[in-house]
Order: sequence, then C-alpha cells, then structure tokens
Amino acid sequence: METALYLIPVTLGNTPFSQVLPSYNHDIIVQIKYFIVENVNTACKFLSRVDPSIHTNELTFYELNEHTNRNTIGNYLDPLLQEQSMGVISEAGCPAVADPGADIVALAQKKNIKVVPLVGPSSMILAVMASGLSGQSFAFNGYLPAKPEERANKLRSLEARSEKESQTQLFIETPYRNARMMDTILGTCRPDTLVCIAAGITTDQEYIHTKTVAEWKKEVLPDLSKVPAIFLLYRNGTSSRPLAATSHHGSKQYRHKK
Repeated sequence: METALYLIPVTLGNTPFSQVLPSYNHDIIVQIKYFIVENVNTACKFLSRVDPSIHTNELTFYELNEHTNRNTIGNYLDPLLQEQSMGVISEAGCPAVADPGADIVALAQKKNIKVVPLVGPSSMILAVMASGLSGQSFAFNGYLPAKPEERANKLRSLEARSEKESQTQLFIETPYRNARMMDTILGTCRPDTLVCIAAGITTDQEYIHTKTVAEWKKEVLPDLSKVPAIFLLYRNGTSSRPLAATSHHGSKQYRHKK
C-alpha cells in the first residue's frame, strides 16, 4: 500500500458496509494504524463493522472536530513523515466535505503529502442524483440560521439565487428541527418552487421526494425528527421544472445497429 493520507467514507446510518463501500476500502483500512477522526467512539464502531478482527485498542487516534483547537493539529500528520499511512474518518459520509477533516487535508496539501480519496457515499451527491433537480449547477449551503426570521430571509435569498442562476440550492438541518425547517420553507417560498426532501439516504428509512411548495402543502409530511435530511430547492424563472442538459447531438436519438 502506498503511503498516503486516505480519506475513508463512512456508511450513512447502519447501512451494511458491502452495500455502499467497495472491498478495496476494506483492504486499505485494515492496513492503517493511525487515524484522524471526528469522534473516537463512533470511529471505533465503524472500524469494527468494517472488520471484526481490527483491534481498535492497538490503533492510534487523533480527534479533530469543532472543539479542536486548530493550533494543536500541526503534529497530527507526523506518522506520515515516518512513512506510516493515515486515515481520516468522519461521522458519516465522505470526510473533508462540509466536515472538520478539511482542515487536516489542507495541511497535508501544504506539506505536499499524498492524499487519496476513497470511494463511498456522499449524501449531497446522492440527493442531487435522486432529486430530479439541476445537477449542472448546485451549491451546498450547510446549516441555515436557527432563528425563524433569519432562516426565512436566507430561504428567500437562496430562492432568488436559484432563479437567477438556475442553480439547485442544498442545505441541512439538525434532525429534531427538520419539521420546523419544512414549515418555514412552505411559509416562505413561492408556490411553484421545487423542494426535495432527501432523508435517510441508503438506509431503511430512505425518503426522497420532490414536489412544488404548493404540492407539499397538500401532503402529510413524514416524521423526520430523528432522520438526517438534506433539503434541495430549485427555481427556474418561468418554469420551475429543470430541463435536462442536452449534448452537442441535440435531441437526436441513436439506435445501436445489430
């Protein structure tokens, strides 16, 4: 195995490892003895699911989360300088994407250390794929303001940006506030603006539906108070329905000749 900083995706929820992560990831993980993680306990649980033979008490962990003083992480990459590969593990999904791991990756790039992203589930990309909204241009906005008035103002801003740029806007919320987020969306956005709720992606609680605001108002919304969700908003001027991008072949269809 090449010495590098490996970015290790984690399953979303308790999805079986084999369902969303390639066996190659397993082969890399079992060889790593040093990990930079968001939370040691959950990282250990993940590694035990990857391979029960992994003895987590024999591994070295460096914790990196929102409470970590960034001035103290300068030595986190020291094992790599001794040609010992390291792994970065987030709480869920892909590390370094809307994640504290981005700071250690930036440090590795600055030190000219090889960084290897492994294949795995990204809730943002999967949500865009399944939403039916524009995948040509989209933006992730993280958490919106918690205060209702500020949240509503931010939603109006995102709706206007989506209309101006034909760009899908993504944002997230803490699960217990998902219902309040949806209430604010329905009370703020225009009736024909498209909204997708993508929750519990890849898990047995998966719920991905796209409707206009007017259509959502007629629906009985599911209980998402304990399910991680991504919200997607799209508005395209005269027509909220996004048009699929066409190739340089135009609208022609080609049939394979036998």
